[in-house]
Amino acid sequence: MTAVGLIFSNIHDNNIPELTRQRTIGSVPYGGRYRLIDFALSSMVNSGISKIGIVTHNNYQSLLDHLGNGKDWDLARRAGGIKILPPYISSFENAASNKYYSSRLEALMGTVNFFNRCKEDYVVMSDCDVICNIDLNDVIEQHIKTEADITFVTKLTTPAKHEAVTVASADENGNLVDFYDSKSVDGEHRIYINIMVVKRSYLLNILDIAIGRGYSSFKRDIIQKNIGVENYKIYDYKGCYAHIGSMEGYFDCSMRLLDRNMREQLFGIKNFPVLTKIRNSAPTRYCNGAQVTNSVVAEGCVIEGTVEDSIIFRGVHVGKGAVVKNSVLFQDTYVCPGAQLNCVITDKNVMVKDKRVLSGCENMPFYIGKNRSV
Repeated sequence: MTAVGLIFSNIHDNNIPELTRQRTIGSVPYGGRYRLIDFALSSMVNSGISKIGIVTHNNYQSLLDHLGNGKDWDLARRAGGIKILPPYISSFENAASNKYYSSRLEALMGTVNFFNRCKEDYVVMSDCDVICNIDLNDVIEQHIKTEADITFVTKLTTPAKHEAVTVASADENGNLVDFYDSKSVDGEHRIYINIMVVKRSYLLNILDIAIGRGYSSFKRDIIQKNIGVENYKIYDYKGCYAHIGSMEGYFDCSMRLLDRNMREQLFGIKNFPVLTKIRNSAPTRYCNGAQVTNSVVAEGCVIEGTVEDSIIFRGVHVGKGAVVKNSVLFQDTYVCPGAQLNCVITDKNVMVKDKRVLSGCENMPFYIGKNRSV
């Protein structure tokens, strides 16, 4: 059993346009020291997948800076490792339209040459809008045992209101019977978490058909047309899961990390660490008078004021007398003395000047863009 990974780094950029103006959704910071792509990468690496293609579209400089040569994920290899797949693999691909891909299927069409050069039997595909730590070996084993054409990883959960999700209905034998998008799902449903396993030969075959027939949508033209015809199965994931479908969703997912049980379920799995780029910063310094309660604080920070119920990234400085509550402060944010923040998200390299009072709410956090001064 061998598998190759494929991660879509841009597919859901429109979910949180505030944070993806200058980066992909895969490189959006999360949890004090991670990027969203770290969860998909770590699950694959911990499951023994050592060749991973990263599909890009635009704004991927930040992603390249984060990934480097892949050594922090043990992917700096002569054979395998990380393979960046830009929008056009060669000069003649998509020459007729001269446009970037606009759907998942069009993105997959650009990866045909990559998969033709692979020798692995199976492909594990993942997006970057889902936070989980999953053993993909279990998914692959079920996929092989059931002789499925595609296995969709799902989670029985109650989605956030007004957030677009994909509902995957199945019968008692785990056969997929319905697959559709919805923004108005109430109550508990089986949600597709944007991870699937497919046999490489089957994937190449359906891509060849899609190219020949001019298909444009993987969901509509491939999955929905073949439900009941092809052997599509679901795999029910029981572990920790969070979905980022909006700015409100990102804020909620960040605040959930303040729950110890959530942190243990996500980061405390034996032999399944969540890997990320190592910065080798100095430990955080807590000065006289500093007060920190129920917060996640990364290394390299200087805390002189008060921090409550917040996520603090690397290199953040909270000045004397400043109060930060229910907020997410990205890398190298500087909060000057006397400032007060509540339900605020600051991007990288933001300065909040002396005695500023900024406040949002849980449903609409106050966001400050990258390199801004307020």
